[in-house]
Amino acid sequence: MLEFLTQHGQQLLPFVDLIANAQLAVDEFIDVLGRASLEAVLELSAQTVVGPPHQGKRGGEIRRHGRQKGVVCLSTQRVAVDKTRLRRTGGGPGAEVAIPAYEAMQNEAALSQKLSAILMRGVSTRHYADVIPQMAETCGVSKSAVSRDFIEASAEKLKELCERRFADVDLLIIYIDGLRFAAYHVITAIGVDTEGNKYVLGLREGATENAVVVKALLEDLVERGVTPGRRRLFVIDGSKALRQAIDAVFGADNPVQRCRNHKVENVRGHLPEHLKEQVKATMRAAYRLEADEGIKRLKLQAQWLQDEYPSAAASLLEGLEETFTINRLGLPPRLRRCLATTNLIESPGAGVRGRTRRVTNWKSGSMVLRWAATAYLETEQKFRKLMGYRDLWMLQAVLDDQPQREEQELAA
Repeated sequence: MLEFLTQHGQQLLPFVDLIANAQLAVDEFIDVLGRASLEAVLELSAQTVVGPPHQGKRGGEIRRHGRQKGVVCLSTQRVAVDKTRLRRTGGGPGAEVAIPAYEAMQNEAALSQKLSAILMRGVSTRHYADVIPQMAETCGVSKSAVSRDFIEASAEKLKELCERRFADVDLLIIYIDGLRFAAYHVITAIGVDTEGNKYVLGLREGATENAVVVKALLEDLVERGVTPGRRRLFVIDGSKALRQAIDAVFGADNPVQRCRNHKVENVRGHLPEHLKEQVKATMRAAYRLEADEGIKRLKLQAQWLQDEYPSAAASLLEGLEETFTINRLGLPPRLRRCLATTNLIESPGAGVRGRTRRVTNWKSGSMVLRWAATAYLETEQKFRKLMGYRDLWMLQAVLDDQPQREEQELAA
């Protein structure tokens, strides 16, 4: 194209002079030339249908019928163009004939996907027209148009996420945690397979304390191939409803690790400032011990807190055994660090918050789900393998070996 234009570009010389003399901005030149190029492509495409125009010569079955306005879709905007109108002789229903290139440029799906990518990078719908050429207003790229396009695109993302199948994925670990969007909550599940690869499994609108919602999420995972047939390690935020739902859907023989960060913060929330760091350090140290010894130390800590801070003591003892699940499994320290908390799911949650920070008015649960699904899928593209994934074979061996031991004990 460069070689052709330089050899046959006499028509461009006036533009060259205007640019050189600073009388025409480069982006204005690109705007004019780009629109003209699009219209030239449409004219050439029309000629493949009816041939070149001939003054005074009647056409065949398909004829030119003047000019008409149209809109074509580029990757980030719609552009208004002027194109030839084609019609069959005789008129009537079906007389209009499409220009092949114009039909090809009506790819709304590609535009919607590009809009989604831009919005996921923090550009609000009301400011979208500021980051594309000023002709946006004449091309239909308004705040409402962008919103409509994003609703369609994000609905497709939500459908894509909700229809994922995992029958062929051997998931060893499932992390479950909640994320808040103003007055709305979303529960998300992320799985890790035997190779350390991470997957966004699904989400539901509701809090982890809502037993109906969390059970519905887990039952949906089962329907999509996460079968209860294999034992898995579940890492959760400590919700009782979530713990009960795991037992009900996947069985009580699946080990559950409660997030230690949540536990520490819950206990600290019941303590005065001068004790918060001391108790935090005690809990962190205990978690590094073998399960029995660590539990013993924390029970002593709870006794010490009981008289003056009974709520803190109760919080510390609640679910204490399940904060040491990974210790009992005999896993190496490097792998324990990845399994002790829900950080693996909270880190993508931070990415989701960054991509949705421009939204100030969450109007409905469906809106929250669409945005969350789109943001999670965008964040998932940057997922890396689980830290300590090389030791996952040890977790797999423990999970596979436990049922055999139980069967042997029952037989004996």
